[in-house]
Formats: sequence, C-alpha cells, structure tokens
Amino acid sequence: MLRRLLLATLSLLWVHLSVAQLPDIDTFTRDMVRRDGLIPVYLDTLKGKLYLEVIPSGADLLLVPALPAGLGSNDVGLDRGLFGEERVVQFRRTGNQILLYAPNLTYRALEGDAPARRAVEEAFAASVLWRFPIVARQGDRFLIDATDFALHDAMDVVGRLRQTDQGTFRLDRDRSTILFEAVKAFPRNTVIEALLTFSSEQPGRFVRQVAAVPEHVTLRQRLMFVALPPPGYRPRAHDPRSGLFSITFYDYTSPVGEPLARRWIVRHRLQKKDPNAPVSEPVKPIVYYVDPGAPEPIRQALIDGASWWAEAFEAAGFRNAFRVEVLPDTADPLDVRYNVIQWVHRATRGWSYGRTIVDPRTGEIIKGHVTLGSLRIRQDYLIFEGLLAPYDSAHAHGYPPESDPMLQLALARIRQLAAHEVGHTLGLQHNFAASVNDRASVMDYPAPYVRVRPDGLLDVSEAYDTGIGAWDKVAIRYAYSEFPPGTDETAALEAILEEAARQGLHFITDADARPPGGAHPLAHLWDNGTDAVAALHRELQVRKVALERFGLRNLRAGRPLATLEEVLVPIYLWHRYQTEATVKLLGGAFYTYAVRTPDMPEAPVVRPVPGATQRAALEALLTIVQPATLRLPETLRGLIPPRPPGYPAHRELFARQTAPLFDPVAPAKAAARQVFDLLLQPERLSRLHDQALQDPSLPSLSEVLEQVSRNVWAAPVPDDPYDAHLQRVVQTAWTAGLLERARDARTPVDVRVELEAHLRRLADWLTQNPGTDAATRAHRRFHRDWIRRFLERPYTPDEPGAPELALPPGAPIGLLEQVLERPRRLLEATYDPGCALIDQKSSEK
Repeated sequence: MLRRLLLATLSLLWVHLSVAQLPDIDTFTRDMVRRDGLIPVYLDTLKGKLYLEVIPSGADLLLVPALPAGLGSNDVGLDRGLFGEERVVQFRRTGNQILLYAPNLTYRALEGDAPARRAVEEAFAASVLWRFPIVARQGDRFLIDATDFALHDAMDVVGRLRQTDQGTFRLDRDRSTILFEAVKAFPRNTVIEALLTFSSEQPGRFVRQVAAVPEHVTLRQRLMFVALPPPGYRPRAHDPRSGLFSITFYDYTSPVGEPLARRWIVRHRLQKKDPNAPVSEPVKPIVYYVDPGAPEPIRQALIDGASWWAEAFEAAGFRNAFRVEVLPDTADPLDVRYNVIQWVHRATRGWSYGRTIVDPRTGEIIKGHVTLGSLRIRQDYLIFEGLLAPYDSAHAHGYPPESDPMLQLALARIRQLAAHEVGHTLGLQHNFAASVNDRASVMDYPAPYVRVRPDGLLDVSEAYDTGIGAWDKVAIRYAYSEFPPGTDETAALEAILEEAARQGLHFITDADARPPGGAHPLAHLWDNGTDAVAALHRELQVRKVALERFGLRNLRAGRPLATLEEVLVPIYLWHRYQTEATVKLLGGAFYTYAVRTPDMPEAPVVRPVPGATQRAALEALLTIVQPATLRLPETLRGLIPPRPPGYPAHRELFARQTAPLFDPVAPAKAAARQVFDLLLQPERLSRLHDQALQDPSLPSLSEVLEQVSRNVWAAPVPDDPYDAHLQRVVQTAWTAGLLERARDARTPVDVRVELEAHLRRLADWLTQNPGTDAATRAHRRFHRDWIRRFLERPYTPDEPGAPELALPPGAPIGLLEQVLERPRRLLEATYDPGCALIDQKSSEK
C-alpha cells in the first residue's frame, strides 16, 4: 500500500513539474501563423504542424466533420458537401494532456438535482474521442498539438469504402497533409481542413470509375468546432401525427407513470418581433442560399422552388420569415452560418437529400444543407423525350432553351425537388399519402401526371404542381407557430392537428410506404390520385400510347441509334411505381399514427381494404403480365442495334441474354417478375392468409394464388409466336416465384402449407393439360417436372426450419433494448436516403 501511494505521489509530481516547465504560448508560437476565433489556431507551415489554443473548462461545443470535396460516386456516397455525425464535445484536462470528451446525451436527467444527474451520467458510458498532448501554457490557456487529429479519418472513409465493397483502403499519411490555407477561425466556429489520401492495392470498380488514380484516392476533410446556440430556444414536444423529425432521448427523472423516452421536434429557431400579433416580422429570418455553381436556368428554378416555403411561414404567423438568395462567392457552402442548397456532381445519377446540423441537446437546427445531384435533371429530360417523341424533322437537332418542352418540364420537377429537400432541412418528414389529397405536399414524391387526350396524344400540361400544399402548411404551423403569452401550447398544437384531420389530410411516412410488403393503401411513392387501381389503368394507357409512337423521333439527330434503349427503359417501365401502389391494396389496411385522446371512441383504427377493391387490384395487376401489355412493337424490336465503340453497356439498360443484340424478351421478364415478386412478399401472403379467417368477404391466399395461376397458365396460347413466347416467360416467372417462396425458410409455415398445396394442384393441371403444339407441350412438361422435383426433394437434416417468433422477455434480465425501445442514433435521420434517387418512371430504384 505504501509503495503504491509513493508511486502515485511521484507520478503526480512528475505531471506537475512537466506542466510547470512548459513554455508559455507566446514564446512557443513566436514564428507561427495565428488565426483567431472561437478556438485560436496556430500553424507551423515549415514543420507541417497545427496547434489549438483551448481553455479546458468542460464547456459544450459541437464537432462536425464534413467533406468539402468528394469522390463523385453515387454508389459509395462520399459526396461533395457530405456531413458526418455531429457530436457535442468538451475539452477536459487530465494531467499533461487534454481530452476531447463526448458526453452521453441519449440518457439524461432533465429535472433532477446534481446527485440525480450524476447518477445518470455515471450509469451510461461517455466517450473520449481524442487525446491531445499539451505543448505550452499561459494561465488557464493551453496549447495542444492537433496535427494528428486533423489528419485522422473522421468521416470513416475507410469504413465506407469497405462497406461498399471497394477494397481494403488505409489512410496514407505519406500522401496526406493539412491544408493550411483552408484553416479558418471565426467568432463562432473554427475550421480545420486536410487533404487525406486513402490507398489500396485492389480498389473496387466504383472507385476505378471516378478516381484519377484508383489506388490512391485523395479527398478533402473538414473538422469544424462550432459554438452551440445561445439560450432562449424552447424545445417543442413531438407528435407522431405532425410529420416532423425529432430527437429522442431517455429522461430518468420523468415520473414513474410517464414514459422514459422524450421526443422533441427538429426545427430552426424563429421568433416573432411582436409575440401578440397574429402575423409578425421575425426577429431573425431563415435564409437559404443557392450554390452559384448551379447553372442557369437551373439556379433560378432552385430559387423559385425553395421560395415556396415563404407561404407556409406566412400561414404560421410570420411575415418575411423565409427567403432564398444566391450564395456569395466569398462564402463557403459548408460554413455553419449558411443554410445552403448545393449542386453536386456525380459520375452516375443518384439521390438528393436534405441534411441538418442540429443541437443534439435541444433539437434546434443550426444549419440546413441540401445536396442536389446534378444528373437528376438530365434523367427527367430523358423521360420526357420518351413520352413526347419530340424530334420531328423541324426539331431533329433539338429546341432552343426558351421553347424546349423537355427542359421546361424538367425545370418544373427541379422546383419541386428544391422545395422537397429544403422541407427536410426545415424539419419535415416525407408524407407519402399526400398525393391522394390533390398533391397536398411537396414532401411526397411527385409522379408526373400525364393523361391520354381524346385525340390519342399525351397531355403533360399538369405534369407537376406548383407551390407547397395544405399538408406542408400544417407541418410548418405545428413546428414554428409562436403563440401569444398565456396560451396553452399543448391545446393549440392539438387544434392544428385536429383541423388537418377535419380537412381529410393524411400523413404516412417511409416505414409504411417503402417496404415491398407494405400494407397501407394510400402510402405510395411516385403516384397520383385517390384510386390506385384507376391510376394503374391510366398509366398503362399512357405507356401504350408512348410505346406505339416510340421510334426515331425519340432520339435527337446525331446520336447513335443504340442509345434509344436509354430512352426506352423508363417508358417501358412507366407503370412500375403504380404497380407498387396497387399491390398494397391486396391484404392492405387503412390506419393512421393515432394518439389516444380523452374522448376517443372505442372504434377500430385499422380497417382492411374492402374485398371488392382488393379483387379489382388483382385484376389490374394481372393486366400487366398479359402478352398484349408486355410486347414491344415489331418496328421497335429491330430498331436498336448493338452498342457502338465508345458507348459500352451500363446498368441503365435492360439485362439481356442475346448479347450483343438487343433482347426483345428481357423487358417482359423484368416487368413480369416485378409483379410476382410484389405479390409474393411474405408479409403480404401472411396478411392474405389471415384476413379471410377474420372476414370471409376478403380474398384468401388460396383465392389469390388460384386466380393468378388461372390467368397465367389457363389463358389460350396466342397465335403470334412472339406473344406466345412472352406468355411462356410469364408462366416461368410465376412458377419460379412460387417455388422460391415455398422453399424460403423465412416464409411462415401456414403460408408454406398453402403454397405447397397450390403447387401440387398446378402440377396436376399441367399433367392434365399438356398442350397441343410442341413448344407448349415441352414447356408445360418442364414446369410440371420442376414442381415435382421440388415437392419430392429429399429431406436434409441441416435444412433451416420455420422461423420462430421469440417470446417477449419476462424476468428482468437481458439488455436494456429488451425493456426500452431500441435506442437509436440520438438524432434520427434527417437526411433523405434514396430521396429523388430516381424519377417516377426511371429505370433504377
């Protein structure tokens, strides 16, 4: 014991002496460049060193990593303007070093005294992000060596490259350096920037596509220390009906009868100059800046679309509270003082998204940052080339910009996109049920509304709506309304949501709209109208007209004929997203994100889609897989030659089994398989099985399977050999789908029972109906034997069994996530993964 005490004393004495012997900051930095600001920075450019002057008081700062310059690959995602995860950090001194300490804000004690707060802080681990050596001292100010910190992989580029199968990269310090000219210090933030090179002996194909030298990928990384907002912001409780993002944390001082989880909405700080006025000027307006790198007329379209939000803030009681300007040339897009709409180039088209930097303590938005992929407008342009067949003899070489119909339609979509992504950075989630309310929100994904005119041509005059919608005003009012002093805020916010309900406005977001097994009949991406079945028939008519007119007029003069396929793909698949919408009616149910109110009646909040509607949806889906729908016009089948030199095949084209020739059957295979994959989603099959047990008026799983097989297999064989081949393609796709679902151990046993019973009946039918012509007989014999081989397969002991549904935990054992809902990232995702990844009719999701 005495020995340990002596060693501890000597250690403390050594630390004290080493700190006491440190030079003062002025002497140590005499020949360095100083940049003064929130955290003063000293630059030793000759030695390649960077130092920070800190006061280790434990005060909160925000650390934000970002990429000012990116890789340029949509598939990898390391884009220009990409932000990493922001964290609250503190500088804390321990001995002769300074720690960068990240407190744990997921678990808190909001109302407790010091012991209560300490109990929570000591229960859940914090994190030390970095250890800085102290090199000089002057009073309570310490100079720390931050060179290694500036050069570390804060954006986890190595991990991102590994996760996207781009190879095993390492940070190459010999090819990395601090960008001294880009290191800046401002009163409320300090910026450190470095040039980082990541090396690999075997880089992946996406890196090879975009990097100058794929073995050595050089990116710019920025680390920003940001002063957190001053006091005065009041967090607002989140309501799942509001359509707003939130932060989530757990308050261990909440009363026992109240939930641990606390949720506050994410929003900008906005205050009225006159809190008592129904409409007032703001103390400080919200200003967004458009990247001057966006060319005209795109730049003006971005300004116009983003400016739509001013109307919503007016409805929330603010005059002149929101405006959009062009970012000055002297401003940096990543500067946290600016909300920015950034124009980002990639090698391939991809999503756009709206990202926010948020104070994790309160939910206050510090900076909104929109990333818009520049190739998006070109894809929209291509889609309308396919619809309009515009290149007649008078316009074979194109149109002037002012009269270019494709450009005007693409710009209309860009306005929508700008408004949509800015909406995310104002705090709004997607609302994929808004299209049924006459396009009530720009937070939906807008499909171009196209109709067939009486003369048989296509009408695109109402392709896109203009302005924000009724739902957008509801969400902004809930987030930003400032009520007069003395108002019951909870009651006032509830009144906003009740008003929206009376107007019949719907809100359903990603988790219910994106999954292929989704059940909500209104929650769809890229759709229009209140009736999904009627909309599918309309889209199929539009597709039919466009395909019948498809030919040389869809391609501008001077372009290789092979590139007609790029234009054909989104037109042939014009119906694909309405197909996804329609299939949700089968086994679907209406519901809302209901919240218990004092006078709520005891009535069902989940209502199945009526049986007649479900059966109509199935009939419409089966229309898609008819040869008459799937066929390509005869003239078109021979119009697309093999790819010429310099125009290699790529993923935006149909797969083919006839290379190098265009495959006239492959598009039908893809379209048929989409329908059957959606129909055979395990969740949908389970709902079909269960719904008929509860309500016999609803279609059962057996009924659906029998109707599809009857439509697919029992239809007369077409006389046209091409159509007959397409029919066989559909039959193979359906049978393969049944077999795959039946053999999948993840499929519930009761569903597998019905699938195997149906396969036995189908095999019997094929035996009893062998066909009359040689091709049909061979085809049916093959599929009969295929099914029988599956049914008669030998048992294998290691074959995975049916999935078991785990019993919820009982005894108080196990992990916290078994008791609480699983803790998510402190700030729920406010960016838009997949948003605008494709337009409504494009070829890749």
